[in-house]
Amino acid sequence: MWIILAGALAALSPAKRLAVLLLLLATLLGFFQDVLNWPAFIVLTVIALLVWLRVENPGNRPALIISEAALVLMAGGLFLHLLPGFHNPVQVENVQAGPRSVPFGFSYNFDKALIPFVLLACLPSLFRTQKCPPRNKLCWLLLLVAIPLLLYVAVFAGGLAVELHWPEWLGTFVLANLFFVSLAEEAFFRGYLQQRLRQKMGGVAALLIASLLFGLAHLPGGTLLAIFAALAGVIYGLAWHWSGRLWVATAVHFLFNLTHLLFFTYPALQH
Repeated sequence: MWIILAGALAALSPAKRLAVLLLLLATLLGFFQDVLNWPAFIVLTVIALLVWLRVENPGNRPALIISEAALVLMAGGLFLHLLPGFHNPVQVENVQAGPRSVPFGFSYNFDKALIPFVLLACLPSLFRTQKCPPRNKLCWLLLLVAIPLLLYVAVFAGGLAVELHWPEWLGTFVLANLFFVSLAEEAFFRGYLQQRLRQKMGGVAALLIASLLFGLAHLPGGTLLAIFAALAGVIYGLAWHWSGRLWVATAVHFLFNLTHLLFFTYPALQH
């Protein structure tokens, strides 16, 4: 089921009809495997009705505004795991990536995986929009170099330590983090939020506000995590702003998380 769901997300930009068919198949399997139950059916029905409202009323501005606001609220609920009926199965629980790392766990998140579908209905340019490339292509190299540099800053701040890992659950982490974390978060904060803000306020303000909100979303993990998430959000936001491609921002986000896992205490240093 999870491979099918990941395939639906991978196909969403180039082949929307295939993506929807794969999502329907994954959803049916989700009900059979008790990952989803009847409240999730209600949530999915409401989303489908809101999407239908947009499709059937392309020239009705009030209907478009109301339906978009409702869909964005639904996406926020999915992001925060607030909507009922989703039982995301735990894949790794209370493990240490290394001896100095804080014990942690992660799940496959069906609810977060729905976010790109929901937001694409609001904004057709979610995956591909106008790019604003830097004047010097060297900026891309500097952007990639910023990934380990920011992680090293976290080391000096006392939040991380250098620690090499190659955990047996690496493949599971890659699937979960790429499709059900990085893509979902980038769809919300860069593909939708930063793009909408850029349309209203310009590139710099959109980048800073989206990054700040991304940091605030990580505040439950502590102030230090929120600060570094906001700084990482600037990296992801620049990748999106320069390329105009959601998958580029997602790849940079995933590369950051993978670098963190493989070379530093993950998710944090155990004191």
